[in-house]
Amino acid sequence: MNEDVILMTERDYLRLRHILSFQNSSEFENLEVELDRAKIIDDNAIPKGLVQMNSKFKFKVINEDKTMVITIVYPEDADFTAGKVSVLAPLGSALIGLQVDQEINWMFPDGKVKRLKILEVY
Repeated sequence: MNEDVILMTERDYLRLRHILSFQNSSEFENLEVELDRAKIIDDNAIPKGLVQMNSKFKFKVINEDKTMVITIVYPEDADFTAGKVSVLAPLGSALIGLQVDQEINWMFPDGKVKRLKILEVY
């Protein structure tokens, strides 16, 4: 699967653009980049296994041989202890729009690059 392609529903795309329009920081530049490269799809044409807003999914940090189950949520619903990661967080913006078996390299705020792979979307 082409790691450069991410898919995003029109609804998610428009809402995320709206949220970013109220942010006054370059801190969310990663999400901006992801939105810029996203292929926008119709809300009724969502392929199985797509990570979208409010998706619960399992992914693997390949470099660390660690798996996690999280849900990507809007900022007001974030609660890391409950596995709810904000789309504005580096991890959320890294994984939104990916599909099962897709892998990416992502640099986290600590400067470490990690290889992430989507395993399952529930």
